[in-house]
Amino acid sequence: MAEVIGVRFKDVGKVYFFDPDGKQLKKFDKVIVETARGVECGEVATENREVEDEKIIHPLKKLIRIATEEDLKIVSQNKEKEKKAFEICLDKIEKHGLDMKLVEAEYTFDNSKILFYFTSDGRVDFRELVKDLASVFRTRIELRQIGVRDESKMIGGLGMCGRPLCCSSFLGDFQPVSIKMAKEQGLSLNPTKISGTCGRLMCCLKYEQEAYEHLLRVTPKVGAIVETDEGRGVVVETNLLKGKLKVNLDRRPGAAPQTFDRHDVKVIKDGHIKIEKAELEALKGIES
Repeated sequence: MAEVIGVRFKDVGKVYFFDPDGKQLKKFDKVIVETARGVECGEVATENREVEDEKIIHPLKKLIRIATEEDLKIVSQNKEKEKKAFEICLDKIEKHGLDMKLVEAEYTFDNSKILFYFTSDGRVDFRELVKDLASVFRTRIELRQIGVRDESKMIGGLGMCGRPLCCSSFLGDFQPVSIKMAKEQGLSLNPTKISGTCGRLMCCLKYEQEAYEHLLRVTPKVGAIVETDEGRGVVVETNLLKGKLKVNLDRRPGAAPQTFDRHDVKVIKDGHIKIEKAELEALKGIES
């Protein structure tokens, strides 16, 4: 076990562990720490606590100091410099005719490096751009290609629910989301209805998936052959949350389906959820 504090460097970024070096810190305290990118100013996300050694990436770096007024002034100055760097980089990208979209410029705390984040549909040869930027800023330049999910996280916005995007308001890490989840939750496989602002599957499909997986285990699926009080039949529709099934009874082939509770039927042969090739083709590109 080791005592650690959790520090994040962006408003809704990943939390990294650091050795508090004997200091007791509170949530939202600003601290100066050494990272793989150099010295950085971050915010305490989790206060002092003990964690298992297996959860720590060694060596665990120590806290340098609690941020001073002078440190916070440097952070504020860097924010202003980032705006100017962003505009300069945009001009340089246009000058070099590169097919890339600049998303954000970021100075490290000690000004030893400037990072430019961009998106692009393919690979970009930005070697000349880096040389050009280095001659302007006289410091190390790093261009980092990111995905559309990361772009949405950085820029922010509103989702179709009317609330701020999950990724830019509270999600520290992206969770894998699949078309299978949407199918299992009975959602329409219409790209405009199940994809977010980034154009990929909505992160919120993950939130209730565990509950749906449980319900699918205890509820006969569409196509299942079941035994009911009214005789044998085939399940043609399910309501997982209510636990209701609509069954076409064998002895009433032309009649409307009857509704049963899932507890009142016995499964003879269960069905399975299928995703048609045409559906997959229509949804190509929104899963990754």
